[in-house]
Amino acid sequence: MPRFYLDLLKLTELIMALLRFFKVPKHQQYEYKPRFWDPKKEELEDRLKRIEEMQGKGPEAIKARLSGGFRRGYARDTSSRKKQVMRSNLILLTIIVALVILSYLILAVYLPKMVHVLDSSGTVN
Repeated sequence: MPRFYLDLLKLTELIMALLRFFKVPKHQQYEYKPRFWDPKKEELEDRLKRIEEMQGKGPEAIKARLSGGFRRGYARDTSSRKKQVMRSNLILLTIIVALVILSYLILAVYLPKMVHVLDSSGTVN
């Protein structure tokens, strides 16, 4: 083989080696199997499970019946919740107003006396 072909072969091998060095890996393939989710069916199964728990006679069944009753009663009677929130807001507002009035009175009555005391004790005759 002539030397020219050997040089060309070495050059080709060098180029191929460089291309293999910088070769981008192939993308990974994932096997994705979509699942069907039925929220109505899941909710029905949850309800049936809760009903079965309530049907029992043990302490867990009693707890389930009580918590279910509280949940249902609380969800139905929103007026009592509104009354509680309104009452707590009114109490909070009353406390804030009382504190503001008390601070004003303290500042209006006692601040001049404190300033007078501090001024008289600070001056030396």
